[in-house]
Amino acid sequence: MSVIKIIELVGSSTTGSDDAVRAALKDAQATLRHIKAVDVVSVGLRGDNLDEWRAHVRVAFLIERVIE
Repeated sequence: MSVIKIIELVGSSTTGSDDAVRAALKDAQATLRHIKAVDVVSVGLRGDNLDEWRAHVRVAFLIERVIE
């Protein structure tokens, strides 16, 4: 039996919403293994000049069990 855990992250970029999603995924891949899905919850513009894209994403990954 497998268990999937879901976490929420926010990525940011000054070049576009796709890059903001990729930024969140890149950081997730640096610390998580077995990522199974990334769902984009929302994207929007932030900052004083509305020049920073932000992407709210949900990352689903497989929980590894340690067998002793």
